[in-house]
Amino acid sequence: MATLHVLSHSPFSDNRLGSCLRLLGDEDAILLTGDAVYALQPGSAPLRQLTERNLAARLFALEEDLQARAIDPTGVARTVDYPAFVELSIRYDKVNSWL
Repeated sequence: MATLHVLSHSPFSDNRLGSCLRLLGDEDAILLTGDAVYALQPGSAPLRQLTERNLAARLFALEEDLQARAIDPTGVARTVDYPAFVELSIRYDKVNSWL
C-alpha cells in the first residue's frame, strides 16, 4: 500500500525526516511543506539524505513554502501547488502526516 508522507517541520530541529526515510517504502512518496522545505537547501545533510535515496520522481515540495523561504528545488523535488497537493493525497492509498 503506497503512502504519501507529509513533513512540515524543519529537518534541523528534530529527526522526523530521518525516521520517515527509514520507513519509506518503494512506492511511497514524500511531500515537504512548511519548514520541511529547508531539507532542500544546497549542501545540507538533509539534502544528501534525500538524494542518496534517489527519490526524484517521488519527492514533492509545496511551491508556496519554497517561495516563502527562497529555496530552489530544481533537479531535486517536483513543486506542487495546493490543488496538486490534494491530487497527491488522493493518488496514494494512505497519507501519513509527520506531526
